[in-house]
Amino acid sequence: MSKRQLKTLIKELGSFRGRHTELVSISVPSGYNINEINNMVRQEAGTVANIKSKTTRKNVSGALARIDQALRVFKVTPPNGLCIYSGNISENEGTSDIKLWMFEPPEPINLRTYRCEQTFLIDHLKELVEEKEVYGLVTIDKSEASVGFLMGKAIKVSHNFNSMVPGKTGKGGQSAQRFERVRAGLLLNFMKMVGEAATKTFEQNRNLKGVLIGGPGPVKETFADGDFLSEALKKKIIGIKDLSYSGEPGLKELLERSDDVLKEASATIERDIIKDFFDHLKKEDGLASYGHVDVVNALKIGAVRKLIISEDMPLRHFELKCKNCSFSEEKAAKKESLPDKCPKCSGELIVSEKADLVEELEKMAEDMGSAFVEVSSETPEGAQFLQLGGIGAVLRYKM
Repeated sequence: MSKRQLKTLIKELGSFRGRHTELVSISVPSGYNINEINNMVRQEAGTVANIKSKTTRKNVSGALARIDQALRVFKVTPPNGLCIYSGNISENEGTSDIKLWMFEPPEPINLRTYRCEQTFLIDHLKELVEEKEVYGLVTIDKSEASVGFLMGKAIKVSHNFNSMVPGKTGKGGQSAQRFERVRAGLLLNFMKMVGEAATKTFEQNRNLKGVLIGGPGPVKETFADGDFLSEALKKKIIGIKDLSYSGEPGLKELLERSDDVLKEASATIERDIIKDFFDHLKKEDGLASYGHVDVVNALKIGAVRKLIISEDMPLRHFELKCKNCSFSEEKAAKKESLPDKCPKCSGELIVSEKADLVEELEKMAEDMGSAFVEVSSETPEGAQFLQLGGIGAVLRYKM
């Protein structure tokens, strides 16, 4: 299972909630004896009779039976281990709909677990797909500050602060010198508060690669040079940038102005790819195409230089079959846009997802020597691309 597929599955598994402790989660570490897992499942099935609730007993028994049957095809544990989920996911009281998910994760797992709870155990799966490319972001001036992360391609805000530092003009008859001392003390306390929050936040992330600091005035340099961050974090400062904004609006500007130090960061690479696509659209030079039909046609004739797909592209590959007549059709569409009735006889349609559309498109690109890029919708550029349909291409030549 690829990381992209696992991300989708994590969302799906996380959406289910059993009425009782009837959702079974099993993790088998790489290299572990699969026969011991087989024996454990059978032993657990033997204890199900002790469950007081008849409904829960039935659902847990059904889930373990599905797992036991599926495990029989394994002679050894797959190289990366094995993840198993099974349980009743029906939303209707008294109705059973027991599903099974069994897969080898994209990276080796070292966790051996057996849980039977109201939710599936997926925290260890989230660790497999968490962003490994993380930068700490701080924007600060005398009036406000924000602390956040650049995680892969998305900015995640952790803290926003407003200071109590007054302007330079004193009030109430205070002397200018005394007023400046008070003002300097308040600013010092504000920077300490921001630094403590940033240190605590950043040091909790083991994947932190660097820290960027920005702001519209001299406070950012004072903050970076002072003792407001831990020594370990100060060594990770890779850029200090002049900005027009501080606070949360400044985080996006900080990212945009840090291309020189983030040349290899996925967010910078993604922004450049999407910008190139939209530049061709604006020029109307015929070297950009979007929409599933047009892009696939361009792929088939080898006209695509770079295929761009959004991670959140809503299209899926469906197969439609009529129960009453011979009608059958395959199409890429949004699930909610599929017809309810057969277009030939108005009979009931059987709808099934035939294949992973993104994998099909990636395979087509590979066969035609086209570059394939998957982008997120968490950046402003990525969100704009998704609004266009989430599928586009930069072409080798005009069609």
